[in-house]
Amino acid sequence: MDLVLCKKLGEIGDIRFNNPASLNAINREMAGQFKDHLKDCSEDPAIKCLTVRGMGKAFMAGGDLKHFYQNIADIVNVAGGLIEAYHECILLMTEMDKPIVTGVQGAVAGGGIGMALAGDYIIAADTAKFTMAYTGIGTSPDGGSTYFLPRLIGRRAALEMALFNKPVDAARALALGMVNDVVAEDALNTAVENVAKKLAEGAAKALASAKRLVNESLDGTSLEAHLVREKELFLNCAVTSDFEEGIRAFLEKRRPHFGGL
Repeated sequence: MDLVLCKKLGEIGDIRFNNPASLNAINREMAGQFKDHLKDCSEDPAIKCLTVRGMGKAFMAGGDLKHFYQNIADIVNVAGGLIEAYHECILLMTEMDKPIVTGVQGAVAGGGIGMALAGDYIIAADTAKFTMAYTGIGTSPDGGSTYFLPRLIGRRAALEMALFNKPVDAARALALGMVNDVVAEDALNTAVENVAKKLAEGAAKALASAKRLVNESLDGTSLEAHLVREKELFLNCAVTSDFEEGIRAFLEKRRPHFGGL
């Protein structure tokens, strides 16, 4: 069974978790398939933007706990292998140049939170509920959730989620800054596709540089060093035909038509 589906729709790579009967609970096979699709889309020059979604009623309800329990005697190897593969996916998502739009609905729990937050633009259906869940089963969080959440919503709110596992609904997630937009569930796919289309029409090198600069700013570098980096990437973009087209379009008062060069 293909636990992760991938279609290339013009300039957009559409990736979907495909285990709805288990609310897309992630296992090592799913993580491996997801990693392969991420790498393929990242390396394909025709793809300018990715979308990540879950089939069925949930985006991702965390790890496959039934599988963990069945292998409790070897849990260090079983869970460790999954976490390693899953963390590679998180790194691929955050480090690739191409912007990623994630669309979430229903349960966004455990590892699903890290997977969602690793995207660059997050649209939540009004049915989405974010639940850390880890301490409720006697373990601590993974998947980058304790890295992303304090940076997005602050230490207090992140600790509340991690310690008490209190679900955060879509409206509060929007108010906290966890997601960019909230829409009705039946409008989720259209909203995701519209944002992805807009990004795919953008200047690819400029978008990649903007993503890189924002992510690098969180690494603890000094303002002085970051200003040097901003100048470097600006000038890298300034020698592209997209920059020339952008300037010309501005002066001619029309929309630019970027070619990705």
